[in-house]
Amino acid sequence: MFQNLPAFITVLSPAIFAATALVSRFQPGIRPAIVKRMSVVSTVTSILIAIVCGIAVANNGILQTKLVGFNGLGFSLRLDALSVAMLIMIALLGFIIVKFSLNYLDGDKRQGAFLGRLAATIASVQLLVLSANLFVLLISWVLTSISLHRLLVFYAHRPGALVAARKKYILARLGDLCLLVAVLLLYREFGTGDFEMVFAMIKERNTLGLLPASMEGVAVLLVLVAILKSAQFPTHGWLIEVMETPTPVSALLHAGLLNAGPFLIIRMAHIIDASVYAPYLLIIVGGFTALFGSVIYLTQTSIKTALAYSSIAHMGFSLLVCGFGIFPAAMLHLVGHSFYKAHAFLSSGSAIDVIKGNKIASLPKSYSLYKIAAGILLALVVYSGFIIVWGIDVYRELPLVAIGSILVMGLSRIFILAIDKNGGISLFMRASLMVLFVAGAFFSLESGAHYILSSQVPELHTPGVGKALLVGALLLVFGTVVLVQVIAPTLSKYPIFLTLAVHLRNGLYVNTIFDRVVSALRIHSPENKLVVQQQDRQLRRVEYLKMDQLKEQAVFINKL
Repeated sequence: MFQNLPAFITVLSPAIFAATALVSRFQPGIRPAIVKRMSVVSTVTSILIAIVCGIAVANNGILQTKLVGFNGLGFSLRLDALSVAMLIMIALLGFIIVKFSLNYLDGDKRQGAFLGRLAATIASVQLLVLSANLFVLLISWVLTSISLHRLLVFYAHRPGALVAARKKYILARLGDLCLLVAVLLLYREFGTGDFEMVFAMIKERNTLGLLPASMEGVAVLLVLVAILKSAQFPTHGWLIEVMETPTPVSALLHAGLLNAGPFLIIRMAHIIDASVYAPYLLIIVGGFTALFGSVIYLTQTSIKTALAYSSIAHMGFSLLVCGFGIFPAAMLHLVGHSFYKAHAFLSSGSAIDVIKGNKIASLPKSYSLYKIAAGILLALVVYSGFIIVWGIDVYRELPLVAIGSILVMGLSRIFILAIDKNGGISLFMRASLMVLFVAGAFFSLESGAHYILSSQVPELHTPGVGKALLVGALLLVFGTVVLVQVIAPTLSKYPIFLTLAVHLRNGLYVNTIFDRVVSALRIHSPENKLVVQQQDRQLRRVEYLKMDQLKEQAVFINKL
């Protein structure tokens, strides 16, 4: 049935998690001994399988199971550099999150049910990244949405959780519909659901200039699916409201499920690369969301809400990088963000202790222009040196240079802080070493990611005039935002900036507008009418309270 042993073993990874979810239905209550043991065994087994798969792909290249289905559609799994990298990441994150959940929910009346839902979600995500056929991709995509919804409403008595889950459910169904249409168009055009065959035909027809017009629609639909899945502006509101769920759910969501959007784009990179309009859509939406999320993140006082906006910004940045065509760098950012965000959420309870122990001094209240210019210049010198050493062609690899330039904007703040603090040569040398390490890590890891994924994604092309203009515009906007952030301490004395901070802290009220749309779309059934009415009253009380707080803030600012 299967071409090789590693491919057969791969099936066991999602299967054992699915078995854990099934057993949890018989032990849904407090201290489910069997479910807990199976959860641990599942995570350890998954890590071992991921290691075996990685070795097999390194030795043999792409491995794929035989199709179980008909007319080119059915069940088939694929092992390549991309799927193995994702599988290893999911296996490690699954182990950490499950171990954390065993203690976090110990004694909960529904611990068994929670562990089962967690296992079902991990199984769905693993099936998604291992899919080799459009049919498996579609089914696993829907399963991830359904399993996530069951985790979001784990505490169904909390109105906030229900509202967030409702909004996510609507967006997920829209995304599923877009993906279904894209799959149907691909199958109608190529007569098969096998990824390898579809990608080969797309590359061949694109080279000959014979790619059908329907592929433009497929690419745009795939981008819309990724936008809806990864909480991009203006559909991001649900993500900042899922804090009613247990912390392990937040960790799994931000570290794993949000990455499904960029992963889909990277997996379908040949389709995106052959499109004219899809990359522009990724650059515009992803770039704006990255800026929006980053700015709003800086104004938040709640740790978890700030982390949510951080995830929104990171997902936007990943899609932006995909729009530039630098798919290996997007994959590198995806993996790095996953581990960082899992750690951030699981350790969010001790964030205050971390802040107290932080050795980096707080930002000074003012900067002189020459110190800002000196910091930026030093960062540019370091960055230019790495470009020369790595032999990067600035014209042909302009998108990669642009992504690195955004990195330089962050590095410049390290130099500016070191210069402004007047810490002497010791502080300046430490700042220089930090900048060199970060810049070197970026170029080294990007080169490694490109080497690993080069056979799975298209080569980087010389950008056209339109994309080059977008690159320049984005760099200008990013640079302006970073500059404002640097001088922000000196602007806090002006009332207009305090007013702006209030509006930013509330996300420019985009989520409020979306709340109204969701309420308009909600259908009241006779069975849950009383419950819905009670929830509406609670939500109205919360809304009135927020309005009162905003009025008090406005009055205070006017007095200033």
